[in-house]
Amino acid sequence: MIGGIMANRSKYGLEALTASSSSTADQAVSHKEQRAPVVEESDVVEIIDGANKVMRMLMMKVETSTRSVVSIVGMGGLGKTTLAKNVYNRRVVQGHFDCKAWVYVSQEFRAREILLAIALQVMSPSDHEEKRKLEGMKEDELGQKLCGYLKERRYMVVMDDVWSIEVWSRLRLYFPDQAKDGSIVLITTRNKEIALHATYSEEFIYELRHMNDVESWHLFLKKAFRGTGTITPELECLGKNIVTKCKGLPLAIVVLGSLLSTKEKTQQSWMNVLESINWNLYQPHDSCMGILALSYNELPYYLKYCFLYCGIFPEDSEIDAWHLIKLWMAEGFIQRRGKERLEDIAEDYMHELIHRSLIQVADRRVQSCRMHDLLRDLAVSEAKDANFFEVHENMDSTFPISSRRLVVHQNLINHHISQCLHNSSSQLSTLVSFSGSTIGKKSWGSLQEHIKSLTVLNLEEGVGGHVLPRDIGQLIPLKFLCIKGIRSHVKLPSTIGRLVNLQSLDLGENDCNIPHSIWKLKKLRHLECPLGKVSSQSQINKCVNGYLGVEQLTNLQTLALKGGSWLEGDGLGKLTQLRSLELRECSTSYLKTEFFESIAKLTVLEILDLSFTEGHTKKTLVNRLGLVREKKNVTIDHHNKTLLLGLMPFSHHAYLYELFLEGKLEKLPKEIEFYPPKLLGLHLWRCKLRDDPMMILEKLPSLRILELLFNAYTGKKMVCSLGGFLQLKSLNLIQLDELEELMVERGAMSSLKTLKIWPCDKMKKLPHGLLQLTNLEKLSLEGLSCIESIEEIKEAEGEDWDKLRKIM
Repeated sequence: MIGGIMANRSKYGLEALTASSSSTADQAVSHKEQRAPVVEESDVVEIIDGANKVMRMLMMKVETSTRSVVSIVGMGGLGKTTLAKNVYNRRVVQGHFDCKAWVYVSQEFRAREILLAIALQVMSPSDHEEKRKLEGMKEDELGQKLCGYLKERRYMVVMDDVWSIEVWSRLRLYFPDQAKDGSIVLITTRNKEIALHATYSEEFIYELRHMNDVESWHLFLKKAFRGTGTITPELECLGKNIVTKCKGLPLAIVVLGSLLSTKEKTQQSWMNVLESINWNLYQPHDSCMGILALSYNELPYYLKYCFLYCGIFPEDSEIDAWHLIKLWMAEGFIQRRGKERLEDIAEDYMHELIHRSLIQVADRRVQSCRMHDLLRDLAVSEAKDANFFEVHENMDSTFPISSRRLVVHQNLINHHISQCLHNSSSQLSTLVSFSGSTIGKKSWGSLQEHIKSLTVLNLEEGVGGHVLPRDIGQLIPLKFLCIKGIRSHVKLPSTIGRLVNLQSLDLGENDCNIPHSIWKLKKLRHLECPLGKVSSQSQINKCVNGYLGVEQLTNLQTLALKGGSWLEGDGLGKLTQLRSLELRECSTSYLKTEFFESIAKLTVLEILDLSFTEGHTKKTLVNRLGLVREKKNVTIDHHNKTLLLGLMPFSHHAYLYELFLEGKLEKLPKEIEFYPPKLLGLHLWRCKLRDDPMMILEKLPSLRILELLFNAYTGKKMVCSLGGFLQLKSLNLIQLDELEELMVERGAMSSLKTLKIWPCDKMKKLPHGLLQLTNLEKLSLEGLSCIESIEEIKEAEGEDWDKLRKIM
């Protein structure tokens, strides 16, 4: 559940709540507040006219009874993606379709990955096991599953950056023709032949044009001045000369305007840029690439490596921002600034690249980012010239590798990589694979002599198991180890304890066995293995090698593991730098006084995720958490089954903004002072609360997201009262089997934008007072939820039906 802290802070608009070391907290907060806001491209690029025309095409198609296709065509850099996003995010589109998905296709087309991405978006599996089942399916099985789901719904799928006719020919089978009336597939492509093949008629193809002079100038000013200040006549003359060089290409204008936003607003400064453009345009590349190259050359030295490194990821892929930050740190790109955390400095680097329009925000929350394919081409080209890294789409031939950083995107690396490295004169420092294959035991032996200096090992999307050999312990320089896969099981050898320089260990959602020697890694900052079980240290081992425990990892910022014997004692409470803590399948047998006192000591936590299971004593979580404190003694109160001081009040957790709790609670504490003072997101799973939780939770002053999932509440009725939930933006009610009624009194939830009710089959009526929520943009229903009300309102038609149609 816990992604990157940085990503989640952005999701909640919580930039200024960063917990830095105590001596620098105020400076860190001040610095965050000064950061320029992220500007959505769709808000600045002058494509409104084009978006309106595409909308008219869509509206013509939604009246048909079959699935339809609309295409956007244009050369690279003209704004196809931006235009499509403008359409995709419009409120009328949000309300019209039952489900939507956006996928990037690119030249590296892999049908199964495209289908999986669509399935995960439209089905939104909230259960971990459901998601893993989808991830484990082969292409045809996944396609049939998706097709069956879409048949019952009105859907919209955007396929961005389609490069070949084969893409549509292969995938169209899984987009049912006879779905709900008005289902749409929107395609963007550079090739009009592809659009004609999919759309059949030029009537439903929109061809992007270059911007005219007025549009180009308007866009340039928005990027160069960020909506502040006025331009002098002298700078206006220079600026218009600069814009002319962009030839109406939005990408070039955006990048160049962003570059000038970092310069002094003087004639000399702008003249220098104009002269540099003129020089670049005489070089052997087109005008757009020349301008992009200029923007790269103007980067501060500390950002150049970070920009180039973004080119290692496959074309058009969404790059996990948190993952990228950890890679930058392991590669040594982040320069220290006083006592600031490296993670915070790296976050600043990312925002600076976004500000310069060299990377793009992928999901509005800086949880993920993308590179425009022309900028990625520039990064890969510059990296190759500088011998910075080598990207190989297919490792299927023998060739020498001259760079110390090797990236493989497709096909097996087992059979060829050792041959390729054999002729290499240098040791690899970085090995990154997106190839979808594992490295077998035999291959490890042949790799050994070439990777002794490895600092980064990143293996993603493998299928099957990863059993790392004992020889992994010889990679002493290793700082970053990531193994992610589908249906994978990872087993780490005890020699992992020799990797004394390791900063980040990420095993994704893989089941994994982790030896207790992991506690030797004192430089570890991020241990992210939510399904990882750490072995217990035997008494003999303690006598021979000394005690090993979690408290030795005092540099940890992120910790995600299964609960286990390692929780015994007060070791967890000594990790005072922890920002993110996730404990899964934590047996209640470990919920002792020391555990709760440890949680109370972690006062710089930003995210806390606790998942409990009943221990051998068969006591519920409430039995364990229903603790009453008397002086220094803690006793269990079996009669008052209320979550009181088990977890102890969070009043001192000033930075804790997201809380996940899974396990039987039965009651919530009524005292508002118990909860974190700045709690923005609360997620309750399988808590089996008996009393209406809304009467308590509606009083939390900052709460913006609330999720009640899988019988988190077992009562029949919930009431949101006048003045409650004033800040709430999103409410998700998932599989509350006994819920029959939700009442929203006038003046409650006045800021609510999205409401999701997934299958709550006993809830036959729409929430009372729903249609008075004037800010509600999306109502999402699954199963039999509210079906009686919807049919009644639909038959009556009138104003209520008009309101309902707009948000469903």
